[in-house]
Amino acid sequence: MVRLARVAGCLVTLLVHLLVHQAAVCGEDPQVQAIVEQAVQAGGGRDRLLTLFRMKERYSSGAVPPPVEKWAGRESVLEAPKSWWVGGKDRAGEPAKFVVWAWTLGILTDSSTTLQTLPALTDGQQMLVGLRAGKTVQPALDLYFDATSMRLVRIDWRDDIYRFSEWREHDGAGYFAKTAIWKKQAAQPWFHHEVTELQRLQELPAGLQRQ
Repeated sequence: MVRLARVAGCLVTLLVHLLVHQAAVCGEDPQVQAIVEQAVQAGGGRDRLLTLFRMKERYSSGAVPPPVEKWAGRESVLEAPKSWWVGGKDRAGEPAKFVVWAWTLGILTDSSTTLQTLPALTDGQQMLVGLRAGKTVQPALDLYFDATSMRLVRIDWRDDIYRFSEWREHDGAGYFAKTAIWKKQAAQPWFHHEVTELQRLQELPAGLQRQ
């Protein structure tokens, strides 16, 4: 009986450890939940996050971009992470849809996303707290938030680091309009992007089809 009790005790301990680990991975860890709630609130709240929207943008490559008047421009309709329409065509295989999804914070509110905390870091003069998002995006994507404002200021994914600046608001949703993209370990950025106009959409515009 004593031996059976010890075995049962070991099994209970193992089960507790497994449940604690699973809770942390699934985002039920209190620290994870606190970061998610603060970040979403900083972005305008769950009800105001961007899900379907039109975006006018301009972009340029190179460490030192030319004057913005010479940047390329385009207009997109996005419903990340599923669709990104440009010129009426869905960029079905475009991996940057997942970066947009993270930028809108939608990845944090998807119940299928697994979330884990990352070690805090300093980027320039900013202290950052981070979350690693997995399962709904492969490979896992790292989101970093300003430790004071809890606004999303950086994304690390694949070989790139996305650094955001110039906070704006649209229809209750807050976002950073400018992005500088760096290769990891690089001394200078290689791509620059700016959202010049946003429009929340209530339905898919005529002529566009979901996959």
